Amino acid sequence: MDKFRFEPFDLKGPLLIKTHRFGDPRGYFVETYNALAFIAAGIDAVFLQDNQSLSEQRGIVRGLHYQHPPLAQAKLVRVLKGAIYDVAVDIRVGSPSYGCWCAATLTADNGEQLFVPRGFAHGFCTLEAGTEVAYKVDNPYSAENEGGIFWADPHLRIDWPVTTSEAIVSSKDATLPQLAHVVSPFFTEEVF
Repeated sequence: MDKFRFEPFDLKGPLLIKTHRFGDPRGYFVETYNALAFIAAGIDAVFLQDNQSLSEQRGIVRGLHYQHPPLAQAKLVRVLKGAIYDVAVDIRVGSPSYGCWCAATLTADNGEQLFVPRGFAHGFCTLEAGTEVAYKVDNPYSAENEGGIFWADPHLRIDWPVTTSEAIVSSKDATLPQLAHVVSPFFTEEVF
């Protein structure tokens, strides 16, 4: 039995990764990452850093974030506890899907993961209080290279599970520019 299923979206680049849990009355075991399986699926990112966040309330929105080259980041996102609505937005100049997005509901129960390649902005909204998210990145965090897009940019038309009045957003994320005011450092050939 395959330990991983890699499912593409209509948007080229991001992948939904489904894992296989081996369970018994004690609980379960799951392999969440295997470099050889990921390379065989076309993901050649070498992950260098693991991050984890806790969101105490439902409706917390984090994002939409990315890092500029040379420290651009690909991400592998999963939920340890709770649930999120996870979003990737294509910001590759010249891409036929520039400004388009895809999303998946990731939960601790379903064990699914979202691979977000370089050239995509990433964000999520918590669907449950006490949600813990873990993600791998292929470059370390760099404040000098960080960028972002306003999560509720009306031109993106992301189908968030919260309204702008319900969302709990950091002051930093609340002031990010709309995509139309961002000079993207990414081009279509920079998928992974």
